[in-house]
Amino acid sequence: MTEIETVETGTGQARVHWHRAPKARGVVALSHGAGGGIGVRDLVALAGTLPVHGMSVALVEMPWRVAGKKVAPAPKTLDAGWRDIWPALAKPGLPVVAGGRSAGARVACRTATELGAVAVLALSFPLHPPGRPEKSRADELLGAGVPTLVVQGGNDPFGKPEEFPEGEFRLVEVPYGDHSFAVPKRADLTESEAMTLLTDSVAEWLATPGMLSGRPVL
Repeated sequence: MTEIETVETGTGQARVHWHRAPKARGVVALSHGAGGGIGVRDLVALAGTLPVHGMSVALVEMPWRVAGKKVAPAPKTLDAGWRDIWPALAKPGLPVVAGGRSAGARVACRTATELGAVAVLALSFPLHPPGRPEKSRADELLGAGVPTLVVQGGNDPFGKPEEFPEGEFRLVEVPYGDHSFAVPKRADLTESEAMTLLTDSVAEWLATPGMLSGRPVL
């Protein structure tokens, strides 16, 4: 059963959709991208899978989305909203993995150390705008300051796996996947298989000894 919690922030009202594990050992908090909500395939797949592995999932609708706006605000405003939502995410008293897809992944990286996240899960990290590799956002990813997992589509126009720099993060490729992890029909991987690869990779990473203390044994 999903529980919906309303959170007041300085940038408007947010909603947290809780998918709780029966005996949770941590929380994975995920926000959406700049062009979609929490109903996208990867967030739905993780919310349906991770509670079985002992991780509660909090899918966060950011204030601009709750207000019905179609365009996300500036990064500083996104960060401010996430900071105001964080106490609700940390309220269960469990280690919190900050994350999100696309713009949400950037927010998680920029604020992880400040807010006390034990790790970051970056889904479809937008390394650069499509066709503009010189506009790199690698500094945000490399500056997260906590263990980080990037899950990236093999054909993501915002940054293919081979474009990512070397750094203190793990990267998992979803073959053929675009920015939303959709795979073409001609691929030898179905959408269901792509989501299984994604959820299995995330669950395995979260199960790394010491991960929830921020000191994984790699």
